[in-house]
Amino acid sequence: MVSTRKTLRLLVTLQDLDLMIRESHDPASKGEEEDMGFELKNVETLQTARTKLAEQIGPRWLGVYERVARRYGRAVVPVQERICLGCFVTLPTSIAHKNLEDPEITVCENCGRILYWL
Repeated sequence: MVSTRKTLRLLVTLQDLDLMIRESHDPASKGEEEDMGFELKNVETLQTARTKLAEQIGPRWLGVYERVARRYGRAVVPVQERICLGCFVTLPTSIAHKNLEDPEITVCENCGRILYWL
């Protein structure tokens, strides 16, 4: 069984891979990155890495991630000073204190994004 912290790290990495894959398919982003000197090659390698990474995440959290990512783009967002940086709503104190003491994966009650604490 994968630990909570590891699952959260895998979800953040999955989000990073998804953003890179999305940018490689977007002509505007692709052009900007090529103008800066970055070549966007080996997208297939990114896809393969994404598939392998997704297999390591449990079906519950992978399902939540996929659903929220389709809706908002970014599914995993930080919390800073009890504020979800996805929707900018202040979280209830019960959730904020709970996660500082007992790390577990939590979703924002307002937007449903997966939260991690800074």
